[in-house]
Amino acid sequence: MGAVLVTGGAGYIGSHAAHALRAAGRDVVVLDSLQAGHREAVRGLPLVTADIADTAAVRETIRRYRVTAAMHFAALLSVGDSVAAPARYYENNVCGTLALLDALVRESVGLLVFSSTAAVYGEPLRTPIAEDHATRPINPYGETKLAVEQALPHYERAYGLRSVRLRYFNAAGADPHGRIGEDHRPEEHLIPRALAAAGDGPPLVVFGDDYATADGTCRRDYVHVSDLAAAHVLALAALEAGKPSGVYNLGNGRAFSVRDVVAAVERIAGRRVRHELGPRRPGDPAVLLASSERARSELGWEPIYEELDVIVETAWRWHRSHPRGYAS
Repeated sequence: MGAVLVTGGAGYIGSHAAHALRAAGRDVVVLDSLQAGHREAVRGLPLVTADIADTAAVRETIRRYRVTAAMHFAALLSVGDSVAAPARYYENNVCGTLALLDALVRESVGLLVFSSTAAVYGEPLRTPIAEDHATRPINPYGETKLAVEQALPHYERAYGLRSVRLRYFNAAGADPHGRIGEDHRPEEHLIPRALAAAGDGPPLVVFGDDYATADGTCRRDYVHVSDLAAAHVLALAALEAGKPSGVYNLGNGRAFSVRDVVAAVERIAGRRVRHELGPRRPGDPAVLLASSERARSELGWEPIYEELDVIVETAWRWHRSHPRGYAS
């Protein structure tokens, strides 16, 4: 087996996957523009600083490190920002990915694990959401991810590029050993914002309390980032074993509201989470809840960090030791 190219591998989920690959005995090379990623997150791993749209740089990296498979995480990921600036999302998430696929095909890399999202489903017609649920994104972020998903079967038929598309729900938590964690700038994810509000950060803004849920706030399925990383390793192993391309949801199958998360942070941190009410964000569904039975049965995926308090505790541990993120 050759090396695995991890695009966006200096970011939150990508860095956890890159280290999980290394722990599994794989050779890894990270390619990241470092516009949002952090060099410190991939310390000890080869890092090529380049954009996925730079086909020449990607092809040279593939040849230099003898890459035989890729995991693709490099993407813009803010729902709200995608509504305000859709052109950036189509340019990066769609055009940039097509440039990456061109490099993979030209260099005869035939295996890809693609980082997708539950945002491809839009407002769910039923929950839990299974992979055969209709895909009707309600924001440009989800639309750009779905566009790539729809392209990949065509690339397989025409060029032989086999792929697994992993639709994850709300990634959360941090490496349980405290080596790497979540450091987005600006930070938009709920748990780190709530942790900051429990410390000396700004108050947490709760975006809407008038949803059709028990307490009026959005409910989400939180899946630990280390469990996501493990799923990527399993997905690649399935492709390398000759199993067919496929799509899999990754979630815990339990939905927690914003108020549930606030209460969990207060329990773990032992501090009050200062918060205030804001308007709904455009493109936010009321409830996202996964059925991950296919990943469990076909990939052998078994999440380890399933309890909300456990997920929050790993995040709290990392944020306490990195109060300014990777700049700490």
